This record gives sequence, structure tokens and C-alpha cells, in this order.
Amino acid sequence: MKFSEQWLRDWVSPQLATQSLADQITMAGLEVDAIERVAGEFSNVVIAEVVAKTPHPDADKLNLCRVDDGSGEPVQVVCGAPNVAVGQKVPFARVGAVLPGDFTIKQAKLRGVESRGMICSASELGLEEDASAGILVLPEGAPVGDDLRLWLGLDDSTIEVDLTPNRGDCLSVLGMAREVGVLNRLSLEGPALCAVPAAHDQRFAIEVADPERCPRYLGRVIKGVDVTAETPLWMVERLRRSGVRSIDPVVDVTNYVMLELGQPLHAFDLANLDTRIEVRLARPGERLVLLDGQDIALRDDSLVIADAKGPLAIAGVMGGEHSGVSPDTRDIFLESAFFSQLAVAGQARSYGLHTDASHRFERGVDPQMTAKAAERATQLLLEIVGGEAGPLVEAASAAHLPGERRVALRAERLEQALGKRLESDEVVEILERLGMQVDTQIDGWAAQVPSWRFDIAIEEDLIEELARIHGYNRLPARRPAARLGLRADHEVRQPLARLRRQLVARGFQEAISYSFVAPELQQLLHPEGRSPRLANPISSDMAVMRYSLFPGLIKALQHNLNRQQGRVRLFETGLVFRGELDDLEQVPMVGALVCGPREPEGWAGGRDKVDFYDLKGDLESLIALGGDRDAWRFEPAEHSALHPGQTARITCRGEAVGWIGTLHPAVRAELGLKVDALLFEVHQEALTCGVLPAFAPLSRYPEVRRDLALLVDEALPLQALLDCLREQAGEWLTELKLFDVYHGQGVPEGRKSLALGLTWQHPSRTLNDDEINQLVDAIVTESRQRHGAELRG
Repeated sequence: MKFSEQWLRDWVSPQLATQSLADQITMAGLEVDAIERVAGEFSNVVIAEVVAKTPHPDADKLNLCRVDDGSGEPVQVVCGAPNVAVGQKVPFARVGAVLPGDFTIKQAKLRGVESRGMICSASELGLEEDASAGILVLPEGAPVGDDLRLWLGLDDSTIEVDLTPNRGDCLSVLGMAREVGVLNRLSLEGPALCAVPAAHDQRFAIEVADPERCPRYLGRVIKGVDVTAETPLWMVERLRRSGVRSIDPVVDVTNYVMLELGQPLHAFDLANLDTRIEVRLARPGERLVLLDGQDIALRDDSLVIADAKGPLAIAGVMGGEHSGVSPDTRDIFLESAFFSQLAVAGQARSYGLHTDASHRFERGVDPQMTAKAAERATQLLLEIVGGEAGPLVEAASAAHLPGERRVALRAERLEQALGKRLESDEVVEILERLGMQVDTQIDGWAAQVPSWRFDIAIEEDLIEELARIHGYNRLPARRPAARLGLRADHEVRQPLARLRRQLVARGFQEAISYSFVAPELQQLLHPEGRSPRLANPISSDMAVMRYSLFPGLIKALQHNLNRQQGRVRLFETGLVFRGELDDLEQVPMVGALVCGPREPEGWAGGRDKVDFYDLKGDLESLIALGGDRDAWRFEPAEHSALHPGQTARITCRGEAVGWIGTLHPAVRAELGLKVDALLFEVHQEALTCGVLPAFAPLSRYPEVRRDLALLVDEALPLQALLDCLREQAGEWLTELKLFDVYHGQGVPEGRKSLALGLTWQHPSRTLNDDEINQLVDAIVTESRQRHGAELRG
């Protein structure tokens, strides 16, 4: 927000120098970015009138002018500006005047003709950055002989404040004046906002089809305006000092009121409107040529202002070229509306636009200012362009307008947060100065929030207001009193930090990605997944909450591959969001991605690529930390993002907790990846929850081992066979391992040979051969019946 200090002081003027005022605003939480003078340093420049003009006898592009500077006698001056004319009021630098850049005006001869002074352009006075093509022409009423600096009020500064998004109420001179008034205990003295009586009965119908997005819309017909009138210099200057260029008097007035009161306005040429104003969503196929000349296709989720023929403007963003005010306009329809923040949020950015109106509507506009701003604009328009105002017509939905908000504040919580006790009288005084109605209660206060403060909704918001108005520098600096006990060491649970350290130890690097992802990428990986869509996304490729960690890891992979990193090993921990807002499930997950060679590049390292079992081994190292490896299973399954036949569903204690597999070739091709990538994603809860370690005494008695080679079907999962063997091997089985898989000579087609080692050990005696043989027989018999396994001879 950029504004003139003099304009602010018209509303409220504390006895503070410019820098002190800026420091006070900054300490109140509204950071001042810059303070600049509105004009260069110059002196002895007065208002003069050109009374005569003749061509220079020896130069085609120069004129001899005589100007009346109020000294009693016209002064001769040579001027090369193409726009100088008799009767103009102009800034005149007398002999001895000092212009910006320490340039002193001296009496001189130009092509043999004496010149005593200089008629100045805006850039020569430091009023414009770019060089001006001609002299600065002042209004006809400018008093000849007066000091230009005093008459234009050029001893002024512009203050630029960098507002946080929650302080949309300060995007106006009124909003900044409120803040300064609160900080200095001063009341506001701005212009009176009075209703303008109707001079005729003409109305233009208004129909709001979407009151949820537009709870209030006001309009008024103003007849007989003169758009060719000149905008007053004082308004042009205030706009310039706020960084806004003067266009025409109607647009200047709407911009001025927006800067003054914070309410965006728009004026339509009434002759170009048909039948009625409609506030509705855009229809399929509709287009609009904007005021800046862009021809855009409107999306069906865009709120528009339309008439019976079609769209006139994107609501809260920008008007259309066809219905805009032009020099031929004689009657205007003045619009003042309140749009909900969600209706406007992201609309401008989605069309590649950013306007002062959308900037304000996205952050919140006072719904009670709509009519007042329309009346203020009408008053200024009648003064500048003339005309007759009709009645102010309103279409409003009370059910959709922001309601009253009451926020409770506990005295105990306030003292705890500030580290200081504020007296009740001071609390009430500060809140009332902020425009709130306060009721004192037994344990604190209840405040009714004013309509312009969208950012105050909870107790902490009131605490923040009290802290900044009381003064952050007046709060005590205290060390927090922490009465902390030792954190319990739950042996059953593994801390997340331990999982991270384990992955780092296995050569992974941690990735931290946004929780927002591109809808197209998420749809590609999880076509059936549902997650919340953001109402106001940071950008189009961060428009939905992530359904899984896969999109972020894949984006990180692309980033690394694009920078010639051929071996990538990344992991990430964080929340994923599943479902819609009303039934949203937030699940902590652990995910990882690998790609490239199995070993780092080196003379002793192999060139084999990483495969499914490498990543499975990394995951099993995490599972082993919980001490309950036998509770986990990897089951063949299909996933939309993963390669069929190279994908497994991960279960723990019979419950599905994640996925592991190779990225689907079709997905890889769609993303433009030229290398295979393998991923897993598992619930954090399953990995961090293990079993309680328990002591088991070592047996003094010898182990007994038997090796079995079983022929089974090629498609039989090993885990199914191992489960069968464990069931039959009895309670003294201490180890079961697969040590060989064989295909080839001696093994029938479609079969495979699995060599398994089984080890038994009794805690209190030596096992005999009969016992072991009975167990082996039971294993062979059950595996044959259940899985068709045969002993290989």
C-alpha cells in the first residue's frame, strides 16, 4: 500500500516527524518498506501565465514567450516545448532558481535572444521519472505568482507499507488512518460520507444469481456526465503519489475512492448495457475482451458481471472493453459490490492478471463500506463531470453477508501469552479504539469484531492486537519457565528420527516437498484418489493436496535427473490427505524412491541397476527396527502408478499399510522419464509401532538342522510356503531360511526348486532324530497337500 503522507494527515495528524510516523507504523506490525519525497528539491519556482508567444527568429523549434510571473512586468523566456500556448498557467523557474540535481537557472542568450528563466516540465521538477515531452500545464485557476511548491503541497512524502495478507483493512488511507489514530489516541477527521439525493428516478435492474459469491451489489445511474472534463490537479497528484496513473475523470474517481476507502468500484457506459445487470457464473463458450485488450475465454467457475447479451466484467477483477467509459459516454452506471473472498481468490491469477481490485477483494473488503463508497464516488463525480444521480439500487442477501463475530478473551491466557498483566481498563480501551464493542466478564472479556477486520476470529487474534497496540517493546523479556519431565522412552515405538537415520545410513537423502501438487500429476498416479482442491492455490501446479508422497518424490526425481544426477536415492516423511474436507483423513507416511546404479560410481563398484529387491531390502531394514518382522507381508497386487508384476501390497498384521514397486512404464513415458524408478510408501504408524523386547535365555543344547529342496509351482509366492513350514515346524524352530532357488536341468517346466534350511533347538534338552523326522514328515506332507510341493531327489 502506497499513499501520500499529507493525505493521511488529512484524516489523522499525530505530532510526529515522517520517519517517526513510519517507525510507529512498523512497530505496530505494518512494515514500512520505503519513504520517498514526492518531488525533487527545487526553489524559486512560481506559477506564471504565458501572455505572448512568437517564433524564434533563428530557430525553428524554439519560441519566444512572455510570461507573467506576478512580479509586475512580463518576463521574456525562450522555450522549446511543443505544447506551450498563450493563456496557459505554467511552472516558471525564475533567474536564481535551483532545480533538482543542483541545477541553477541563470540569465542566458539562446541563439542570440535573451532568456530570463525557464518554463519547466514535470520531469525537470522531479515529478516524473521519465523525461517529459512538453511543459507541465497547470489548471486555469492556478494563482499567478504563488510558489508552486507550496501551492501543489510538494513538501510531502509517499509511504509504502508492505502489508501481510491478513491486513486487507489497511489497503486504504482510511485503514491506515485508523491504525495511526489507534496508536496515537486520535480520532479520524476524514470527509463526510453523506448520501446524495436522487435527481431522477431512472434505475437499471440488478439480478444476483449467485448470492453466496456476491452477497451485496449496488448500482446507480448518473445521467449527463461530461467525461471530457479535466480531473482536478489535487486528485491527479494524490493518485500519482499512490502509484496510480490518471486516465479520465470517471476512472480517476473510482480509483481515488478505492484508495481512500478500500472499496473497489467500476463505472459502465449505460448506453452499452442491455436490459439488466446479472451477477452469475460464466457460461460455457463465453469470452470477454478486457479493458487491457486481452481476449479471454471465461471458465465456468468464474463469477462475472453480465447483461442480457453477455459478460461485461470478471467480478472483482477487471471490466470489459465494450462496456467501459469512453469520451462519448453521457450516462454511466456506477457499480459498488461486495464479493466473498473465495469467489475472487485466485481468479485474477488464473487469467494471468493482477489488479488493485482483485488484490483487495482477495484479502477482504468491508461489507458495510459498499454503499458509503458509492455515495462518496457519486459526490466526487457530480463535482467533476457533472450530471444527475439516480437512486442507489441494492440487491443483497443478508443470509450470505458476513455475520457478527464475538470473540472471547481470557485474562489468564492473555497474561500467559504476553508475560505481563494488562489492567482491564487498558484492555477495554485498546479494543474499543480498534472499533470493537467490549463486554467485561468474570474471567476476561468478549469483543464484537468490526466489519472491516476479517482477520480477527479467535482468542489469539485479540492477544496479537493487544500486544502490538500496547507496544511490543513494552513487553518484558523473560525466559520461559519450563517444568519439563523426562520424555518417556516407549520401547514398543520407534521414533521417526530413528527411521530417518536408518535411511540416511543406507545412502538415502531426505526430500521435503510441498503438500500441494499438480492435479494432472496426481490424476496420473492416483486416478481414483480424492483429496481437497485448494480454493486459492499458490500456482496452477500446486492446486490440490497430495493424496500420496509419490508425486513429490517423482518431481524431485525429475529435478535431479534434469541436473545430470543419475543415481537418486530419496525419502520423505509427512502427511497425505485423503477424502474431501468434510471427511478428510490425514495420514502420516514414509516414502522412498530409488533410481540408477545399485552402487555409487567407482572402480570397484558394479554397474547393475537398482531393482525391486534392493528397495525391498531397504524397507525391511526399517521393519526390522520394530522387532516384529514376521508380522509383515508383501503380496502381489496392482496399483495404478506401479508396474504390473513388479508391485506388492504391504500388509502388517493383516492390514494393508502401503505399496512398493516399479513406476509404471506408461506413467514413466507420460512424465518423460527415461530410466526406471522404484518407490515405496508405508504408514508411519506401522513402522514406528513394534513389539516390546523380551529376554530369552540361551540354550546350552546343540542345534539340529535339516535342509529341504522342494519343487513348487513357479507362481507360488515364497511367503505362502514359509508360512506353511512354520505352522508345521513346531515351537522349537529357531531359524528358517531360503538359501537357493534353482531352475534348469532336472526341474520340470513351470516348476522351481527352493532350498530351505530349518534349524531347531530345545531350551532344556537335546532333540533326537525321531522328533526331527516327525516334524520334517509333517512339513513335507502339509506342503504337498496345500501347495503341491514335492521333495526333490
